[in-house]
Amino acid sequence: MGASVGPQKGGRGRYRPLAEINVTPFVDVMLVLLIVFMVTAPLLTAGVPVDLPKASAQNLPQDSKPLEIAVDQNGAIFIADTEIEFAQLVPRLSAIAGGRFDTRIYVRGDRRLDYGRVMSVIGAINAAGFTKVALVTDQP
Repeated sequence: MGASVGPQKGGRGRYRPLAEINVTPFVDVMLVLLIVFMVTAPLLTAGVPVDLPKASAQNLPQDSKPLEIAVDQNGAIFIADTEIEFAQLVPRLSAIAGGRFDTRIYVRGDRRLDYGRVMSVIGAINAAGFTKVALVTDQP
């Protein structure tokens, strides 16, 4: 794509620029950004490795980004990727939610973990006043 600036017929030797947009640099930048996003997108979903149990339930509709709590096979509790103690769970959740007790909270519990440990985490969240707590599973 170029611009012709030679003399035009009937223009008595005047040069008149031809207005064309050169989109080659724009396409180059967009392709580089596409590659960067394709490489980094799978890295954004990584979190605490938890082996989820299988269930055939339907996915829940989402209206906003939920808080994720993970309980790994050793019983350690994580909010997002940050490990916390069980005693700090409710104060942290209250601070993150900002007093909104209708915040959706997803609990991901490892399938090899004792059922009582996951239920104690869910019980503490419910006792704090949060009403929208759900367990996350894998599709069979």
